[in-house]
Amino acid sequence: MNASDMPKNPYLLLTPGPLTTTASVKWAMMQDWCTWDDDYKQIVQDIRSELVSLATSQSGYTAVLMQGSGTFGVESVLTSAVPQNGKLLVLANGVYGRRMVHIARKAGIRCCVSDSGETKPPDLDRLKSMLTIEPSISHVAVVHCETTTGMLNPILEIGNIVNAFRKVFIVDAMSSFGGIPLDMAQIHADYLISSANKCIQGVPGFSFIIAREDELRETRDRAKSLSLDLFDQWEAMENDHGKWRFTSPTHVVRAFAQALAELKEEGGIEARYHRYAKNQLLLVSGMKALGFQPLLPEPLHSPIITAFRYPNHPGFDFGLFYRLLKQRGFVIYPGKVTDIDTFRIGSIGDVHEQDISRLLQAVERSMYWRVGIPGGWEQGLSKHRYNERVWI
Repeated sequence: MNASDMPKNPYLLLTPGPLTTTASVKWAMMQDWCTWDDDYKQIVQDIRSELVSLATSQSGYTAVLMQGSGTFGVESVLTSAVPQNGKLLVLANGVYGRRMVHIARKAGIRCCVSDSGETKPPDLDRLKSMLTIEPSISHVAVVHCETTTGMLNPILEIGNIVNAFRKVFIVDAMSSFGGIPLDMAQIHADYLISSANKCIQGVPGFSFIIAREDELRETRDRAKSLSLDLFDQWEAMENDHGKWRFTSPTHVVRAFAQALAELKEEGGIEARYHRYAKNQLLLVSGMKALGFQPLLPEPLHSPIITAFRYPNHPGFDFGLFYRLLKQRGFVIYPGKVTDIDTFRIGSIGDVHEQDISRLLQAVERSMYWRVGIPGGWEQGLSKHRYNERVWI
């Protein structure tokens, strides 16, 4: 048996992670590894080195792998980086920005928030004002791609402001790193957080933090958690050449190493970005043709995930729509916007333009048409375009 013999997925995951992976990434998990073994530790070290090279061309940065989901990585940074006398400012415009606020308050970290609402980017003038009025703010955090809506936040502009005020800049790049070109040095990010099961196209099991090493060294003895102590995790990996403090997700690590190799084979982050962007443009144009409207204006779109408003038909039932698409081989995401009915479709993972074209056909086939006979209904395609499209 080899990767080509892996059972096929029953559906394509059109989500922002976990996402559809290649058969070869899945196949990489079909072997057991010892956490103490030098061969395995070398895989960890190679991953750490590769992550840094993907994040910046500048020296002075390092990488830490942390067991758990992306939120574990975010919590590790927030509870390790902000000192007792520090204060965190979160720029929030969706669920994941607000989650950082929740983490901070649970951990007893002094925190303030600039919430611009779910359909607007962070207010840069307000950021400058808050940093001027509240000199006690020591750290600023923002989500790069807010998957609540699919909005791409202006981290370069934010980073320039944060740097001008000489604050520590934390970027949650959970759903963007590996799929959108960026340079940590250029955006003045001191910490960048992402996860194995996002744009690198691995599987869930660990998060990772890329950090400016001088800033990371300042966090010794600051952590409010044993298992999420960022400095201790980093020091263990440095001193023991890739050894994790506690049991690591060995199969997931091996799959991630394969995913990194496949990213390189594809042509790197730039090539992957272009594939994702083509997917997203085709998705939006096709959904518009079928009567669906994106939640955000196009300048705010990311190539990662797109939120669509429910169609203006009283009979639309998202649960039914979801089940019909799943039967046809596609899984999408429900919405997370507070006051607007939406659903979301991702364009990342092992997904290509032909997959988006098949999805659009499945969407059309999951729609029902009134067919000219009083009280009559028929599921159909474009042959019924002259009739009124409705939902049941």
